[in-house]
Amino acid sequence: MKDFSGVFTALITPFKDGEIDWKSLQKLVRFQLDGGINGFVVIGTTAESPNLTPQEKQKLFEYVKSESAGQVPLIVGTGSNSTSETIAATQAAARWGADAALVVVPYYNRPPQRGLFAHYQKVAECSDLPVILYNVPSRTVAKLELETIKELSHLPKIIGIKEATGDIGFARQIAHDCGKSFLLSSGDDGTYLDLVAAGGHGTIAVASHILPKEFTTWCDRVRKGDQTAKQEFSRYAELIAGLYLESNPIPVKMALHLMNIIESPELRLPLVTLSEPYKAELKNRMMAVGLL
Repeated sequence: MKDFSGVFTALITPFKDGEIDWKSLQKLVRFQLDGGINGFVVIGTTAESPNLTPQEKQKLFEYVKSESAGQVPLIVGTGSNSTSETIAATQAAARWGADAALVVVPYYNRPPQRGLFAHYQKVAECSDLPVILYNVPSRTVAKLELETIKELSHLPKIIGIKEATGDIGFARQIAHDCGKSFLLSSGDDGTYLDLVAAGGHGTIAVASHILPKEFTTWCDRVRKGDQTAKQEFSRYAELIAGLYLESNPIPVKMALHLMNIIESPELRLPLVTLSEPYKAELKNRMMAVGLL
């Protein structure tokens, strides 16, 4: 099994005139690899997965796989609020050659904990891919509780969790109860180094789109016990917070556009480009740290 520790970028999908902008995607992937990124999540929510066709999803994965040429592991976002659809997507990702599946907590229908356990158990049983849980109650409403995570960690194909609550005490409990071999990755850019210091293995990040070298370097240093990295990180705290001025991935697409990494900050409805006041604010924050 591949190593899923370190910094993984949850890749956006660049668009131009309504279609996927492959040239910009190539430039973005190269920028990430040159920055030393440890891996990619493809077709996650940051990729605007609800607005991608099945054909586009497969083409996206195949393109990133080709461009990365085996240099880093590739995780595919396969979760939905339908167990059968999640299974089908996870099986498809396995056929494409993914290294693992990132499966978000089923959203909107608010299953109880026993339903969440049964959902993940069924997904794991029906696919050959390692499964990474994705706990993000700010988007899904439903939340994986500690006991459920612990029970799921005993299932052979469930190898870890993307923990996006930002609650470091909760992350510390996961690390303690599930053991060192259970992958614990942050899903909250602002607190990812605190999670690593609390026993985590890395992060699946948005801000690493624009700071790949910095994010990987800071993560490596904290994992080795160097807490001074947090001081450097604090210099970028306002910029990282600026990537959430509006819903992700609206601001990060604008940031990548301002850096001339993607040609257009375009999104697909119902998402829209960053408002002008927020664009000016984001630009100021980028200039303050020398990104522009």
